[in-house]
Amino acid sequence: MKEYLIETFQFNDRANRQVLEKIKQLPDKQESIKLFSHLINSQKKWMARLLQDPNVQKMDWWDPVYPLEKLEKEWDTVLRTWLAYLEEKQESELFEYAEFVGYDGGRWAARPKDMALQLSYHSVHHRAQIQALIRNQGIQPDFVDYIGTVAKKLS
Repeated sequence: MKEYLIETFQFNDRANRQVLEKIKQLPDKQESIKLFSHLINSQKKWMARLLQDPNVQKMDWWDPVYPLEKLEKEWDTVLRTWLAYLEEKQESELFEYAEFVGYDGGRWAARPKDMALQLSYHSVHHRAQIQALIRNQGIQPDFVDYIGTVAKKLS
């Protein structure tokens, strides 16, 4: 599971960087920037929950919306944080429940592996929305399907 999570974060990193390059070409970047910022904020907030940061309740899923020129740096930082966390943990630790304060102020618990999976699936969801925005503005989106990174042409 640990290796799967790391590989999934790495796949999402490559795909999101491709999408970010397309965002830079858009005539209307606003909604795509908002969605990409949301991906960053979600990773930050889930990590804060995991680490039981006392300021986590002040963190927003949608704000801040980062300027285009800061998206890559913010993405790099949060990605490195998650990869370092996953790499330092033993496999068994990823299956131990971690408590956090939920959206309703109540006490919740989830396993780190499920938090990481949520972020990976969440990234796919919003990347698809961004891909649709790219296409709707007349730009051909890149092929960012997972299979494109692992399939080998035989002839």
